[in-house]
Amino acid sequence: MTRLRPHPFLAGFAAAILAAAPVAPASAQLNVICPVQAEWCTAAANAFEKETGVKVAMTLKGSGESYAQIAAERANPKLDLWFGGTGDPHLQAAEQGLTDEYRSPMLAQLHPWAQRQAEQSKFRTVGVYLGLLGIGYNTELAARRKIAPPACWKDLVKPDYAGEVQMANPNASGTAYTAIATIVQVMGEEDAFTYLKALHRNINQYPRSGVAPIKAAARGETVASISFIHDVVTEAQAGFPVRGVAPCEGTGYEIGSMSIVKGARNPENARRFYDWALTPKAQALAAQAKQFQLPSNVATPVSPLSPKTSDVKLVNYDFAKYGTTAERKRLLERWDREVGSIAK
Repeated sequence: MTRLRPHPFLAGFAAAILAAAPVAPASAQLNVICPVQAEWCTAAANAFEKETGVKVAMTLKGSGESYAQIAAERANPKLDLWFGGTGDPHLQAAEQGLTDEYRSPMLAQLHPWAQRQAEQSKFRTVGVYLGLLGIGYNTELAARRKIAPPACWKDLVKPDYAGEVQMANPNASGTAYTAIATIVQVMGEEDAFTYLKALHRNINQYPRSGVAPIKAAARGETVASISFIHDVVTEAQAGFPVRGVAPCEGTGYEIGSMSIVKGARNPENARRFYDWALTPKAQALAAQAKQFQLPSNVATPVSPLSPKTSDVKLVNYDFAKYGTTAERKRLLERWDREVGSIAK
């Protein structure tokens, strides 16, 4: 029988293709939990896999639920890396020893607020993006129901907004915990809880996801939401009649963070993703996925659609206090006792 032999040119061409492709062992994988919107999570996973050959298994959960899973799996971690989500639970995980110290060589390229997040956590987390907290509302629905557009926190407790506001459940959502911590810092704790009780009367639902309220507002299921302003921009870019507002009394912000899980099964790949995610090339994927947070690498182009800190009255958000396990537990227990448990 005659054995066919490959043409020398074709054999060489195939070898060149193989040499150019990312080389990774069959076992090369990375298990990531991702609280940012699914489009960004997917874009990051696909780009990293294409560049490195490392297979990424992505789990989508809110920030609070991500923290809870990592804490629950402490004795036998199934995750390697926690990508994104509000910074407070990342700081709490660092404080509890749930995440590993890692000083990325990319640190020097980051904005000071991202470097401070790393330093404060003893390099167990790092800032990936910054997001401004605010109010989103459906312009068409507000006009149809003759409700004046919100401009301040105090507007959301007016009778016109009865049954027309959504905020996520702060036990599951980092967005909602940031909202409670922000309102406490803006108003003082006692006045803040008086406000939250009044707000509770106007809330129609507390979904578990931080982006769910603005998605509900975008689709006409509620007039207003407490949301990060960049999430409002995302819905507006998708064609929905929504607008974002920075409350007149002042507001807080998140430092969306990234952490390597202590005891990760794939620590080398986790560090590889960590470094990659802090590059301008990787951070530019956010805007391509219609996510408009402010990136942490100073060289990453900022979308003109991203909210500007100069346009917002920001509080001096105390991450050192509200990023601790004790303070988060205390505030959430008080919210459950005095607000969440009240019959509507």
